[in-house]
Amino acid sequence: MTAPQTDPTRCGFIALVGAPNAGKSTLLNALVGTKVSIVTHKAQTTRAQVRGVVTTGNAQLVFVDTPGIFAPKRRLDRAMVASAWTGAGDADIVALIVDAHKGLNAEVESLLEGLDNIRQPKVLVINKVDKVKPETLLKLSKDLNDKVRFETTFMISALNGSGVADFTGWCTANAPLGEWHFPEEHLTDLTLALTAAEVTREKLFMRIHDEIPYQATVETESFKVQPDGSYRIDQVVYVTRDTHKKIVLGAKGQTIKAIGAEARAEMMEMFETKVHLFLFVKVRANWADDPERYREMGLDWTK
Repeated sequence: MTAPQTDPTRCGFIALVGAPNAGKSTLLNALVGTKVSIVTHKAQTTRAQVRGVVTTGNAQLVFVDTPGIFAPKRRLDRAMVASAWTGAGDADIVALIVDAHKGLNAEVESLLEGLDNIRQPKVLVINKVDKVKPETLLKLSKDLNDKVRFETTFMISALNGSGVADFTGWCTANAPLGEWHFPEEHLTDLTLALTAAEVTREKLFMRIHDEIPYQATVETESFKVQPDGSYRIDQVVYVTRDTHKKIVLGAKGQTIKAIGAEARAEMMEMFETKVHLFLFVKVRANWADDPERYREMGLDWTK
């Protein structure tokens, strides 16, 4: 399906950048109107760029949820941060997402310095405004705008949707002229297999984030459409130690069963069909230094 031909089409890429847990993934899901990016209370769960597509009227907006930008220590950290800044540099518009409750802290200060190297138009999106007094918000907005030249500022709550439509409307009006990159019904550039892996990884993080903060990943080894239209999905949870494998499995396999049940339920809702999900847990000590894993996540292993 193509856009109406009465007006020239617009297509803009908008990078959502911010510190970990600023609410970028929640905002992306609110913009698209459905879940395309995993959301947990654990920082840095977005590892690669996730694109959500919003097509309205003659405009198509491609919002890019980048990994949270923080002080990197490991190879995976460095690759995630590099991916975030690459996403910002490649976009038509860069939106800085700031947690209103945390305010202008050291992480945001570092981001503001990085934005000096970005030539594209920049907008400020102050999120979680429902948690802060109006006078505090006004001061935060002034302080941030004094440091960086933002085109405009939005006060939103990605969680309840307040202000999100205004942000979308501005992006629509300011998206450059150009051909659409995706079909009108497209919501994300993630494949079904990658989406399924992200769903399971979210449930994994929600269950065991205290015991295994980042030493686990999920890969979809097989994604098959059955004759009856249902999906058979085989996934592997990779951990770095035998002790971590025991934690993921749980007593008598109860933890992995619970993770699988939660993931399966969400996949069935997302895919609108029956899902047969099979999870396996394997130890791979060096998965976080495996170039192939980085390619699958769209990250640069050399960073």
